[in-house]
Amino acid sequence: MVKKYNFYSDGGHGWLAVKRQELIDLGIIKKITSYSYERGNTVYLEEDRDASLFINTYKIRFGLLPEYKEKYIDISPIRSYNHFEKGV
Repeated sequence: MVKKYNFYSDGGHGWLAVKRQELIDLGIIKKITSYSYERGNTVYLEEDRDASLFINTYKIRFGLLPEYKEKYIDISPIRSYNHFEKGV
């Protein structure tokens, strides 16, 4: 069964919402950049590098691509969240 994620975007950028524990389980938590954001246990992976890293790693691990639902807003509140910090 494929897990579904939310992809949030605004006029300038996009982020894939993934639980921090999933990044730990996939062994990529230390590769996520500070261009991503976090709030609570969710990391909002920036679309250019971090989301691609997650998607590629997910595909290697599970043999298929994760599914996601796109959600657009003019100015995303994600931009006001804390930048991701690598501390686990």
